[in-house]
Amino acid sequence: MTRLPAVFVSHGSPLLALGAGATGAAWRELAAALPRPRAVVVASAHWLSSAPAVGTAEQPQTIHDFGGFPEPLFRIRYPAPGAPAVARRVAGLLAEAGFGVQGVERGLDHGVWVPLREFYPQADIPVVPLALQPRLGPAHHYRLGQALAALRDEGVLLLGSGSLTHNLHEVRWEETGEVAPYVAEFQQWFEQRLRVGDMEALLDYRRRAPQAARAHPTEEHLLPLFVALGAAGEGARAERRFGGVTHEVLAMDVYQFTEPADVAAV
Repeated sequence: MTRLPAVFVSHGSPLLALGAGATGAAWRELAAALPRPRAVVVASAHWLSSAPAVGTAEQPQTIHDFGGFPEPLFRIRYPAPGAPAVARRVAGLLAEAGFGVQGVERGLDHGVWVPLREFYPQADIPVVPLALQPRLGPAHHYRLGQALAALRDEGVLLLGSGSLTHNLHEVRWEETGEVAPYVAEFQQWFEQRLRVGDMEALLDYRRRAPQAARAHPTEEHLLPLFVALGAAGEGARAERRFGGVTHEVLAMDVYQFTEPADVAAV
């Protein structure tokens, strides 16, 4: 079975579900280039818990975890099936790595279904949500990803869904086409550190990245990147598939993580 990459997407505003634009095109292009997975495990910035948890629902509901948006958004359903067997495999791998984990009858929040509607519009690939622990930081989530790396050899796509920058206090809902300078600076720093595999700096981004606290007043939207990066393994090669910005401050970066060429060829 072909080893799948690990992927990070910035899912942006729920409004992308009504018109995903260039971001949606990037998602569709990436999905088309990937082998078809038998299931997708999604670490979403919109499921937060104090300890690791995995969604076990056979038919997860579509969660509309937002308010104040146009009514058509609330009519959207993403009826992908769950995958209880994959959820049990996730729980087993996490337990083997020393994590306590619980199974939860959990639906799919918009951090899951907004990008997956573009990746797999037929909703015919099973989906398993994975919770984040926002108080435990990047290193914890990198280890979570490492624990799940074996899934990539089992036909499972590991997807982190968050946002490369996420300061809702500065969002401009009208699209101006402008990019806040600090957002571009943060994007560039992350791309450079990912490209050279500087894990020490990446895991310590809160102190080392330019204006990190402004880019992420809270960390939950960046933590899915570390899950994907951990699942890709030590020395992973980062390919930036998209780098647009919406609403001036939401960096919509998409990354694919694979083994270095010399390792992948073995």
